[in-house]
Amino acid sequence: MKKKEGFFEAFSNWATAAAGSSAAFIIAVAIVVVWAVTGPLFHYSETWQLVINTGTTIVTFLMVFLIQKSQNKDSKAIHLKLNELLASHEGSSNRLVDSENLTEKELDRLHHFYAQLSTLAEEDNDLTRTHSIDAAEENHYRKSGRRQLKTK
Repeated sequence: MKKKEGFFEAFSNWATAAAGSSAAFIIAVAIVVVWAVTGPLFHYSETWQLVINTGTTIVTFLMVFLIQKSQNKDSKAIHLKLNELLASHEGSSNRLVDSENLTEKELDRLHHFYAQLSTLAEEDNDLTRTHSIDAAEENHYRKSGRRQLKTK
């Protein structure tokens, strides 16, 4: 299913791999050492300091975008894998598929439901019980003989 990458995608993948390598770290350390050793030669001038400051600023600026792109891609791949697991498992709730696109308020509401589920699971004291919010609440109230309270 591998498709042809565009230039930027291929460059980004290469740059991410290169920047995270041992060789990149060694090169960075070597540059700093060479810069430090040349200090006396340039009498620790402002220009000498400006060279390292400018270089590190530019590299940092570019790396922020490269790291963000890499994290976005990894995050998307992880979400797709989790969505596949949720969608393929008969006992799981499909409500969470694509949950990364929910609003903060919707995520907080889901968090509240899962906190309730955790409380119910502690009361059941059985790790083999269902992990569906609706089924867990229904099972809990049926077993306890209490009336179910609608919180939705």
